[in-house]
Amino acid sequence: MSASRRDFLRGSALAGGGLVIGLPLGTAHAEGPFVPNAWLRIHPDDRVVFMLSQAEMGQGVMTSNTMLIAEELEVDPARIEIEFAPAGKAYVNDALEPAPLQATGASTSTRAGWTMLREAGAMARELLVAAAMVRWKVDRSEVSVSDGVVRSGEKTLTYGELASDAANQRVRPPALKPPSEFKVIGQSLRRFDARSKTDGSAIYGMDVQMPELWTAVILRPPFLGGKLARFDASAALKRPGVHQVVEVSAGVAVVAKGYWHARTAAALVEIEWDESERNPVTTRTRRAEYAALAEDSGLLIRDEGKVEDAEGTRVSAVYELPFVHHATMEPMNCTAHVQEDRCDVWAPTQSVGISQEAAARICGLPRDKVHVHTTLLGGGFGRRSMPDFVAEAVEVSQAVGGPVKVVWSREDDMAHGFLRPATFNRIEGVVKDGTITGWNHRLVSQSVLASVAAGSLGALTPGWMPYGAKDWLARKMEKRWKTGKRHDPVALEGADHIPYDVEHIRFEYVPTEPGVPVGFWRGVGNSSGAFVVESFVDELAHAAGADPFELRRSLLQHPHAARNLAVLELVAEKAGWGSAPEGVFQGIAQHACYGSFVAMVAEVSVDETGIHVRRIVCTADCGTMVNPDLVSAQIESAIIYGLSATMKHAITHDRGRVEQTNFHHFDMVRMVDSPLIETHLVVNQAHPAGAGEISLPTVAPAVANAVFAATGVRYRSLPLNPLLQPPERRGALGALYDGGQA
Repeated sequence: MSASRRDFLRGSALAGGGLVIGLPLGTAHAEGPFVPNAWLRIHPDDRVVFMLSQAEMGQGVMTSNTMLIAEELEVDPARIEIEFAPAGKAYVNDALEPAPLQATGASTSTRAGWTMLREAGAMARELLVAAAMVRWKVDRSEVSVSDGVVRSGEKTLTYGELASDAANQRVRPPALKPPSEFKVIGQSLRRFDARSKTDGSAIYGMDVQMPELWTAVILRPPFLGGKLARFDASAALKRPGVHQVVEVSAGVAVVAKGYWHARTAAALVEIEWDESERNPVTTRTRRAEYAALAEDSGLLIRDEGKVEDAEGTRVSAVYELPFVHHATMEPMNCTAHVQEDRCDVWAPTQSVGISQEAAARICGLPRDKVHVHTTLLGGGFGRRSMPDFVAEAVEVSQAVGGPVKVVWSREDDMAHGFLRPATFNRIEGVVKDGTITGWNHRLVSQSVLASVAAGSLGALTPGWMPYGAKDWLARKMEKRWKTGKRHDPVALEGADHIPYDVEHIRFEYVPTEPGVPVGFWRGVGNSSGAFVVESFVDELAHAAGADPFELRRSLLQHPHAARNLAVLELVAEKAGWGSAPEGVFQGIAQHACYGSFVAMVAEVSVDETGIHVRRIVCTADCGTMVNPDLVSAQIESAIIYGLSATMKHAITHDRGRVEQTNFHHFDMVRMVDSPLIETHLVVNQAHPAGAGEISLPTVAPAVANAVFAATGVRYRSLPLNPLLQPPERRGALGALYDGGQA
């Protein structure tokens, strides 16, 4: 798909026009912009507008992707105006796996744009140059370009002056710059969105305003599987500012002139919930069910050598991870206005294409009549790839006949989110002569793709396909993923392909379905798999009497692990492995994901008040870095986010009800908890890889391994705060917490 789309874009430019959604090909008038492709608008007044197809949720894509197109366009990136792209096939993110969508996720923003955006900038530049060559009657060798100005001798023309002529030119796809000629790429430019986010002018979903806008809150079932039986809104309708109270698919929507009016009125609605299909899932019984499933064989994913024949001492362990929530700082919200012949959606969404499909399904209009206006996101982490909050706003708007903003409370967010799957891991290793000879891992987990299939697959299908056919396809794929007839690569990330040179390896996957909604979470499967793998490698190192760093180094000597080895050796050097201050203990881990390679050393101390993470040293190889400061910032961000999950986060259920309701039950790492973080980046010219999620998977194992070094207590489940562990799993540190102040 990527190659054919690029060929189409190149061909359209070669034919003398450009591709742009909603505009005819090759149009440029004196009063209008030159549109060489879907990403650029060059106006006669020299304004350059870049249509950004990726969501900005803090990762800095407004800066990095603008730098990519500016590099070849030969324009100062600070001059470029940035607008979010509409829904359209040209903006599909081909780097997303297992299926390309117009969406932002999986640390693909830079990888997806690396070639495509540079090609777009280069093609636009050459069309403008061609227009100047015609005017001046000169050859290409006599023309130069810099900062949006075409020059030949003493003659100059700005891009704006050439805009009207450029659309009529024909050029062959130009060669892209070699790295030695980069002027913009590789520079740590300041973020282009920093000022607006600092002075408050930035527009997030919660900031959307318009005339006659209503605000709605939705009362949803307080437990999984609940349905509305009846409701009485008579008292709520008497409250000042209340417009309507309507039944919707999610429950009952209270629509009022402001959030507080809606929220206070919602408390007066009398509701009876139908519990006939209530999901009885309870954390303790679910854990027991997972453990029982792990006793049976699963879907064989990897089988090399013969694990049963591996010689040496066998070490067995069970590792568990809980459900965790995204807890974005901006709760879910969306504004929608459904009219007779069009639907407009203003949403902080990671998935423009999926949101468009969901809205079209609700309002009954064709996709091309649904216009999704992307806002800034106050955190995404995968949660905003789901379209549920968009569908709600469209449904409420359609019911009340006007523009409506649906706003979730923090309690709504906690109780009705899509969680990172809980996992149960039964794992056995074999050690002999100071090394690992065998590895046998059985993973029990839900399928992420099965959970998101119903809301996402429709966006991959043609707009003309009937919804019945789309639903049939979604159900079919969902069943295959749930039953294991087709394994879910997202659920297995980080666990199925360890990089270590071990002769005998087996990996099995046991799918399960407790009925808990799960979805993409920062790092997705890597955030779970890396904890299990890197913690157990540490455990085997100690069983073998080997240094954890030296054992890893010895098992990463084969050529395809060269980059793993490089970051591992670098982090040991930068952290001073083996030379921590008195009372401070070190743990080490390494992992590769999203095309990048990361190693980490955590330093902790433990006293009567609990575990204290003092310092984290991280090394990363992300290939070519468009903006190194952004890479460092994302690595540090993911470390803090991962540290919250490592130390504090768990979502538990009681008969289908989420027990955590707000941050007092789901605490975040605060400034007082934050360790000193040191980031060291490997500089090379490899293809750009991910940055936004890559450091998170190594946080938990590095910290847990350091805790073992400090106490001799091996934590095989998260979070590491013993008071959040089941009583039988608290171990020796539980007494410290019970008697201390943590």
